[in-house]
Amino acid sequence: MANFAKPSAPRFDVEVYQNEYLPEGGRDVSAIVTVTSTGGGSVARTGAGSAGAAGAAGPSGGSAVVIMVDCSGSMDYPPEKMRNAREATAAAVDTLRDGTSFAVIAGTHVARDVYPGGGRLAVAGPETRSAAKEALRRLSAGGGTAIGTWLRLAESLFAGTDGAAIRHGILLTDGRNEHETPEALAAALEHCAGRFTCDARGVGTDWEVKEVTGIAEALLGRADIVADPAGLRADFTAMMARAMDKEVGDVALRLWTPVGAEVLFVKQVAPSVVDLTDRRTEAGPRAGDYPTGSWGDESRDYHVGVRVPGAGIGQEMLAARASLVAPAPAGEGAGPVVLSQGLVRAVWTDDLAASTAINPQVAHYTGQAELARAIQQGLEARKSGDFDGATAKLGRAVQLASASGNEDTAKLLAKVVDVVDAATGTVRLKAKVTDADEMTLETRSTQTVRVKKS
Repeated sequence: MANFAKPSAPRFDVEVYQNEYLPEGGRDVSAIVTVTSTGGGSVARTGAGSAGAAGAAGPSGGSAVVIMVDCSGSMDYPPEKMRNAREATAAAVDTLRDGTSFAVIAGTHVARDVYPGGGRLAVAGPETRSAAKEALRRLSAGGGTAIGTWLRLAESLFAGTDGAAIRHGILLTDGRNEHETPEALAAALEHCAGRFTCDARGVGTDWEVKEVTGIAEALLGRADIVADPAGLRADFTAMMARAMDKEVGDVALRLWTPVGAEVLFVKQVAPSVVDLTDRRTEAGPRAGDYPTGSWGDESRDYHVGVRVPGAGIGQEMLAARASLVAPAPAGEGAGPVVLSQGLVRAVWTDDLAASTAINPQVAHYTGQAELARAIQQGLEARKSGDFDGATAKLGRAVQLASASGNEDTAKLLAKVVDVVDAATGTVRLKAKVTDADEMTLETRSTQTVRVKKS
């Protein structure tokens, strides 16, 4: 394993976990690629410096954040919801690091950049934070919901940041996207994908889980529910703190495969399940890039499947090379920088025990992906009145959560089903389930736990 990062940049390390042994003629290779980023340096944290008044975005290499606040009419029911949203956004603004470029959008059936306005971003400092919070006090609820317009305005604001290394959105909504078509939202997400990352939050229980989670997944962010609006302040502060910890943007997982091999799938499996297979962009002969977004000090796991040409006993080959790549710093050439890499191997053997063994990491994350599917399918069956199907799927989810040690998901499942025997997945559907409990389980269904290492 090699590390190519400069001393001043965060260090990226890649580890590969797999059973490389295949039976004679075997073709499918599966591996978990663990990526860890640690020890960011001063270069990635360089911003525009403290600024006194709203102005243009900071220099290339800094961070930019756009906060999109739902101001539709439903945010006034109850009135505390809009007040909590204003206070939460103000707290997020206070969490901005000096020199960060930022803006606030009020979202209804149209989008307005309410601070600093004029199609530009401000630079965080004492005076701009104060001015932003004054603008927030004037926000009021009224109008409809067209989230695609909010995202497009955010993208246009980010476009003026002169190549900021980190571009991150925070989006809050309390209702369904009723004032534009699903196709319009999908087009907006396609337009924005790769241009910025975005965390999405649903407040209350009148919003659509698939819409909010779909936004976060498309833009490589995190989705969650804040059922009680009083919790928005703490949630927004934590979200902004995580955004401020990001140091490297636009990182891609690059997979090179030899002649005759093909990539079957690429999925992020920790800290949540996100299928990246269809997001490949070609990166030269037999290589493709899969987006991973922005990184701070953190670790993520990816499940990679590759199909190689069959071979005879005793032969071996490099099935894939997994590299982390990022755009070169401004002025240092056009080619991407290789941050670290790991190798996926294939070895053909007649040892039955070796070729049939399942790597513990691969087995664990295969189960976590099945857990997410079981929860989603179980809740869908419950909503449609298929109670037998819901019981079977949610029972399987309880079994998988228990076996993998996913205690958080197990607790959420226990609010939807009565657990008779977790080990066998024997459950009974609860007669009454609150909307908040059901939506929390669905929203967090893709969150995973890391494999336990001895």
